[in-house]
Amino acid sequence: MKKLYTFMWILVWSFIGVFIGSSIFQYYDYKTHPGLYAYQSAPWYLSIEIRGAFTAVIVLAILSAMWLMKKRMKKNRKE
Repeated sequence: MKKLYTFMWILVWSFIGVFIGSSIFQYYDYKTHPGLYAYQSAPWYLSIEIRGAFTAVIVLAILSAMWLMKKRMKKNRKE
């Protein structure tokens, strides 16, 4: 159970890292090629917002599962 808990922490930080990395790349691409984004009707940062919402949902789901695991691990220790 402890290994799964540790793996879930790694998973949470991996999702956050991927989000940060892709957001930095999106910003860099916007700054280097602003003409490509001028043709779109949506703002250039919309994909960052969508990825941010998706990342938040996934991270919250993993954190809630970790919270339930922590409660079970404490309960099993008391018994």
